[in-house]
Amino acid sequence: MHWTKNELIAYILLFAAHSDFNESNEERNAIISKVNMQTFQKIHDEFKSDNDYQCLEKIQKGLDHYNFTSKQIDTLLLEIKQMFQADHDYNILERNMMLFLKKILK
Repeated sequence: MHWTKNELIAYILLFAAHSDFNESNEERNAIISKVNMQTFQKIHDEFKSDNDYQCLEKIQKGLDHYNFTSKQIDTLLLEIKQMFQADHDYNILERNMMLFLKKILK
């Protein structure tokens, strides 16, 4: 895995967006607002071919590689929450994913 930090963030956001098995247009647009369309498409193509275990492995390796600070993790979690709320439907699956991501990211 040779990702930039932005690619890692896009991957994490995509992983989170799929917590309810539905990547809404609003969530997609929220991700694209954080990275560019080319980065989004590249990461989206890779994400589609990964299973949950591979996703978590890639996220953990990326976080270890970039040594995210506590403040950067908090910012990322805020961006994830904002993305969840972009479609005005912050449902129970998304809430559970948020709790899970807090555990694995911190």
